Amino acid sequence: MARKIDSKIVSYKVKEAETAQPAKNDEIDDNKVIQMHETVQRPEHLKGTTYKLKTPEHISEHSLFITINDIILNEGTEHETRRPFEIFINSKSLEHYQWIVALTRIISAVFRKGGDITFLVEELRSVFDPKGGYWNKGKYVPSLIAEIGNVIERHLTYIGMLGSNDDEHRQQYLKQKREELAAAEAAEAEAEEEASDSFPPNATLCYKCHARAVIQKDGCMTCLNCGDSKCG
Repeated sequence: MARKIDSKIVSYKVKEAETAQPAKNDEIDDNKVIQMHETVQRPEHLKGTTYKLKTPEHISEHSLFITINDIILNEGTEHETRRPFEIFINSKSLEHYQWIVALTRIISAVFRKGGDITFLVEELRSVFDPKGGYWNKGKYVPSLIAEIGNVIERHLTYIGMLGSNDDEHRQQYLKQKREELAAAEAAEAEAEEEASDSFPPNATLCYKCHARAVIQKDGCMTCLNCGDSKCG
């Protein structure tokens, strides 16, 4: 149908219907980005990294092998990320088997929960052994669990979830934990010093009350402080 133009044409613009389409597609793609959460299905193949953990013989006679399997999310896209999915700890020694199995299941559950999981490192590293820690490669380790936390930290740094340099908040957290550990060790040393005057000098540490008051009495190891006895 023809239409008469009564006025002079001073300008014109060609309307393109497809100009808004790419933005819409980009928005849809962003909404399809997969984040780590507990409903993500485990694929048949996962990329794993195994770390060998050698401890002093009084902690464990055999080495521990810590394997962390990672899942690749949004593989092949600009949103591709690598996140830990599960952890396994194996050793020839069965001394720590029970708590190791429980610990690995809990950590794996936290991995699959998603979100910020870096807090695991500090929580594990803040655990200290009442029997005393040990030195590993010139660094004091308060417990075997803390050593596992160090391994997880190495792995999270390796896959890019943690930076190689600690931030201010992390430094303050570490300082607080070190002060708490030093205070606990000082209190334990003071208690041992006070108890040393009343118990025999050859007494050993009691793992129940933490006093150096265990001696062999009537053929059985007995604590003179709390009365704990291996014979019941």
